[in-house]
Amino acid sequence: MPRSTSIRALLAGAALLALGAGASADEQYFPLQSYRVGPYAAGGTGFFGGFIDYLNLVNSRDGGVNGVKLTWSEGETQYEVERGVEVYERLKSRPGIAAWNPLSVGIAYAMIDRITADKVPLITINHGRTDSTDGRVFPFVFPLLLNPYSETSGIVEYLATREGGLDKLKGKTIAVLYHGSPYGKETIPIYELLSKKYGFKVEQIEVPHPGNEQQSQWLTIRRLRPDYVVLRGWGVMNPVALKTAQKTGFPANRIVGNVWSNSEEDVIPAADAAKGYVAITTQASGAQYPVIQEIVRTVYDKGAGNLSDKKRIGSVYHNLGVLNGILNVEAVRIAQAKFGHRTLTGDEVRWGFEHLRLDEARVEALGAKGLFHSINVTCANHEGEGRVTFQQWDGTQWKVVSDWIKPDWASLRPIIEASSTAYAKERGLTPRDCAAEEQADIQSGKRASVDGK
Repeated sequence: MPRSTSIRALLAGAALLALGAGASADEQYFPLQSYRVGPYAAGGTGFFGGFIDYLNLVNSRDGGVNGVKLTWSEGETQYEVERGVEVYERLKSRPGIAAWNPLSVGIAYAMIDRITADKVPLITINHGRTDSTDGRVFPFVFPLLLNPYSETSGIVEYLATREGGLDKLKGKTIAVLYHGSPYGKETIPIYELLSKKYGFKVEQIEVPHPGNEQQSQWLTIRRLRPDYVVLRGWGVMNPVALKTAQKTGFPANRIVGNVWSNSEEDVIPAADAAKGYVAITTQASGAQYPVIQEIVRTVYDKGAGNLSDKKRIGSVYHNLGVLNGILNVEAVRIAQAKFGHRTLTGDEVRWGFEHLRLDEARVEALGAKGLFHSINVTCANHEGEGRVTFQQWDGTQWKVVSDWIKPDWASLRPIIEASSTAYAKERGLTPRDCAAEEQADIQSGKRASVDGK
């Protein structure tokens, strides 16, 4: 081979290696496994719309994160696992991937082994595999804000406040109406455990996907006469549940929805059947928060908004997408404080998520005071504090009806660790020594502050 040809070949090979490693000079890429059609389109359009709106805000207002532009592309999944995996395989070779955000339990489960091998974070905000909270065993999975077990604990704690204390739950009956999917079934064992701990009776009733027909389930509920019904639904299942409950005479204010049964799209189609309905949430609804107002001015007023219906700005799903954008961007910013103001690898962004400390002061600085409380992610705890609040539908809007509630971590953490330890043993994995890793960070003097500066 002539010398000049050899040099060109080596340079070309080096360029390919650089691309394969995800090294782009000035871009950080977010591949989005979105769903904008199908029975769960309302959630998908709102969430991914809010996520993209926030990325647009950061690019337009700040020129990206420390000069690194945020980019993204979408692949339609229709909330189907096979489509989600196909999008992953198609987009995973793109350079500079920061994190995956599928907003689907099924897709997330299918990705765990893949993202671990590829060393790119998987963000399952408010959902996902419960024991992935244990970062010692799941280093690249982040169920930010809330996992199914902490959600369940939060709901039980809230019901206890309505009854006058946890001891007052004894003898009560709680029916759990759950979506017939891996997501819906995730909390079956924790409801059983908490029912034994606090002395209430639990009846768990499945609704087959997608949930258009629930007459027999609500007739069962009428026969059981529970004190409360927990609605663990998704998509069209939720308004159908509220309307069917009204037909069978069960009061809406005795129904408590989970985090995927808490949106305007769940209650508005149910009309007056939803009035008085209560649901858990990790973030408030409404467009009054400074960050949402800035998105309106900087993005929508310039014709760059992602939602086709501007009335959805500030809705539950849109605000969750904005919050998810904040958490992803802040993880990148924090990682840049350690690794440099450049395109980061997935493993470097993982470090950023593991040091995602947003206290109330930082939340206010981000324009999100009141939108959410705070988050404190660590190597061992990939969720954060798990604080939740509860909102009630008054017929026109959601109104917060509780303080921020922290789950019973003393009860939950041993269950999470037992499950993650069993997973590690099954897979032949050695859990990380998080204490040693955190000590090494401190000794190196490279631990980032909560604002990533």
